[in-house]
Amino acid sequence: MSIVSWIILGLLAGVIAKILLPGRDPGGLVGTTVIGIAGAFVGGWISARFFDRPVQREFYDPTTWGAAIGGAFVLLVVYRLLFGHSRN
Repeated sequence: MSIVSWIILGLLAGVIAKILLPGRDPGGLVGTTVIGIAGAFVGGWISARFFDRPVQREFYDPTTWGAAIGGAFVLLVVYRLLFGHSRN
């Protein structure tokens, strides 16, 4: 996948993770993209390391999308646990 594909995948994975875990989050579009891209990498690592299912480098592969969304979800939960109490 190209870098543009990773950014699009990250943006969509971040948006889906925020839909699955509603609530107030700072960051807007940039924060969503960063969480999604980082989540794609974290999800791919978790999938390969613990589930022995490495993700494919194809944009339309369901495993890649599942890992990206799952990773973004995990990062969003961790982010809220670490920084959720600092806002009013």
